[in-house]
Amino acid sequence: MTLAPHRTQMTQAPSLGGPNAGYMSGFGNDFETEALPDALPQGMNSPQKCNYGLYGEQLSGTAFTAPSHQNERTWCYRIRPSVKHTHRFQKIDMPYWVSAPHIDPDVISLGQYRWNPVPHSNVPLTWITGMRTMTTAGDVNTQVGMASHVYLVNTSMEDSYFYSADSELLVVPQEGRLRFCTELGIIDIEPQEIAILPRGLVYRVEVLDGPARGFVCENYGQKFNLPGRGPIGANCMANPRDFKTPVAAFEDREVPSTVTIKWCGQFHETKIGHSPLDVVAWHGNYAPCKYDLRTYCPVGAILFDHPDPSIFTVLTADSGVEGTANIDFVLFRDRWMVAENTFRPPWYHKNVMSELMGNIHGIYDAKPKGFIPGGISLHNMMLPHGPDKNAFEGASNADLKAEKLEHTMSFMFETRFPQHLTKFAATQAPLQDDYIDCWSDIEKKFDGTAGKK
Repeated sequence: MTLAPHRTQMTQAPSLGGPNAGYMSGFGNDFETEALPDALPQGMNSPQKCNYGLYGEQLSGTAFTAPSHQNERTWCYRIRPSVKHTHRFQKIDMPYWVSAPHIDPDVISLGQYRWNPVPHSNVPLTWITGMRTMTTAGDVNTQVGMASHVYLVNTSMEDSYFYSADSELLVVPQEGRLRFCTELGIIDIEPQEIAILPRGLVYRVEVLDGPARGFVCENYGQKFNLPGRGPIGANCMANPRDFKTPVAAFEDREVPSTVTIKWCGQFHETKIGHSPLDVVAWHGNYAPCKYDLRTYCPVGAILFDHPDPSIFTVLTADSGVEGTANIDFVLFRDRWMVAENTFRPPWYHKNVMSELMGNIHGIYDAKPKGFIPGGISLHNMMLPHGPDKNAFEGASNADLKAEKLEHTMSFMFETRFPQHLTKFAATQAPLQDDYIDCWSDIEKKFDGTAGKK
């Protein structure tokens, strides 16, 4: 099909140019940026009159009384206050975008599952209509848990905007390039990058190169943060400087527009007469950002044994229970394998966490066959999983010289809560019915008379 052209019309803050033009560096920083000179008040947040006739408004991502190191808010200076960006609501149906709690009595979520890539469609699909929920966990109403989705986008949103009051979205592209025109600036992402879109942020999604496909982790709970490094220290893994937050950009367009809002798992539309992307200047620490996964610096064993996969955590969202995540986002990328006398791929295990994996590109070392780019696997809580026979035999008998895993990038959305399959995942997505058989030919090797090997 012919893709609808993107048509960004936002006035953007000036930048210094270079590879990071249009972005500011850092994770969770207090940023300030303006698309017009002197649009940002200095020394105060709420002057009696703002320059350019702007309205001052605060967007809060946490309670006012949250501890100062956790408090998140951004002051926006906009053409209209956001009360002008909604009107009467009309409930609409989005049957493929599902929220927790969602337990279909006809679907069995107990099991180890794997899917081929969800195919693209010839039907025009935007960011909203192209979302396909695979699993849900927790409860969107109590802001606990998550949902995992595949997005299929081949059409830009035209005078149409969206925000989720339910969740923060972690976007992981696998094919194509997208542009997120947000209230706080413009983010372009491509495969091997991710974007974080905060709860309550209004944006429009445009197709830069499509059709586009990727994965979304919808985080109902506390926001994503960098994991504590513990004895690793101050460096490696995901470094804060590699996260990029956009500079201010705004639209001043009088045109009939639609705003779609996701609220408590339901979708509503409201009609307005202008673009809501009208923030001319802002300052604060509650903002969207992007991150290049190719800058993730993995650490691992340099003598023997295999560390827990949690050592590859890029981002984590706290559950309120110390050390137990509502969500972990874990990355398996190119890296050296050097451990001596060690079974190097992920070992067999059962886990209190539920693990949904996606393949961005290349081959995953524990499943060299069947887990293809764009594919997904699910190993639910306390269900055993691990390498197939070929991976086990290969790793058990390999010459343990230093080996570099190259041209590979997979990830995991891991949560403390069980992930329930949607009807789409169980009946419409391309499920590999024979995946469970990948362990059926593993051989019994026990010999009680053989002694030490």
